[in-house]
Amino acid sequence: MTDPEDLAERVRDGELRLHELEDHADYDTAAEARRLLVERETGAELDTVGDYAFPAERADPNIENMIGAAQVPMGVVGPVPVDGGAADGDHYLPLATTEGALLASVNRGLSAIRAAGGAEARVTKNGMTRAPVFRVDGVAEAAETVEWVEDNFEALREAAESTTSHGELLDVEPYVVGDSVYLRFAYDTKDAMGMNMATIATGEACEVVEAETPASLVALSGNLCSDKKPAAVNAVEGRGRSVTADVVIPGELVEDRFHTTADAIAEANTRKNLIGSAKAGSLGFNAHAANVVGAAFLATGQDEAQVVEAANTITTMETREPENGGDAENGSADLYASVSLASLEVGTVGGGTKLPTQAEALDVLGLRGGGDPPGSNADALAEIIAVGALAGELSLLGALSSRHLASAHEDLGR
Repeated sequence: MTDPEDLAERVRDGELRLHELEDHADYDTAAEARRLLVERETGAELDTVGDYAFPAERADPNIENMIGAAQVPMGVVGPVPVDGGAADGDHYLPLATTEGALLASVNRGLSAIRAAGGAEARVTKNGMTRAPVFRVDGVAEAAETVEWVEDNFEALREAAESTTSHGELLDVEPYVVGDSVYLRFAYDTKDAMGMNMATIATGEACEVVEAETPASLVALSGNLCSDKKPAAVNAVEGRGRSVTADVVIPGELVEDRFHTTADAIAEANTRKNLIGSAKAGSLGFNAHAANVVGAAFLATGQDEAQVVEAANTITTMETREPENGGDAENGSADLYASVSLASLEVGTVGGGTKLPTQAEALDVLGLRGGGDPPGSNADALAEIIAVGALAGELSLLGALSSRHLASAHEDLGR
């Protein structure tokens, strides 16, 4: 067996590089050697980092220069009651976070949703995007390129889909800025989040564009995709899955669970999430949707950087006449609440979903692996996360409108 001490010394002496250790030892030994090196170079103790619960080899597709694992506490909220296009019934939602009070808050929102009979959720649009940028001599060549693309979608689809047995090219939207031409390819990637799938397929299609038009490829991603950064194009056109969840909560239930009124919550939402966000120039008109999305992403093996796109969420709250014939003018109006996530990028196959911890979290949801029909598992995951985000919005807005936010954190010792 290779000695990790020897490997660490060989790296320190310049004989080996960090990324070469797996060529000389098994994956766990290589990780141990790196930990030893880092400990000696920095004085840090990495005993906990090195106390991970899966073979290091399992993480090989997901990490380079592995030294161990970052262990984020994971909890569960629920059951999450969903009447969805793909998800149905009650689901426990695993959430991984270091923010105290988050899961307690989401559970409070879920208790109100359950008591109201559950939430409805639907994926309204699906399309993972990749947008290469091409160089042309000027607007005449740009127009020629755009015209060819619009007339030859089938040729681009054939080229793109030749690289994948699952992905389907849905659309190619051209954009022209001077002598730059951007083509925003959108794909149905089924149960995969699909970023790699879309990139490889688009690369193949770009070769056809270059062969048939004056355009020359500059970069396979021209940022009109737009991946892992705030972007209005995602807020408007969507990326990944666009999903909406809503619920009507009777006025008496609002008062019982949130100690406030539907009118007060609706006003807080308007002044905070809508007007306040507009004044701030925000792309997200919500209280903290990214909180639930981020915790769900860490738990289920999604690409955590794509929480940025998920923050493109609009939360709406309004009062409605009580269905039970109550008196809305005296504070018993019902509350309609919704969240609309324009760009929620999730998958149940590939990427981090294959890691043991994250795979177990997907097992809790009953959504590990590919769905039947393909894409249904990822749709269901999107719907459940959306209802979790809705619960988080309800709870926080309830706490704000009842002025209980600070005391709730104090009570939970945060």
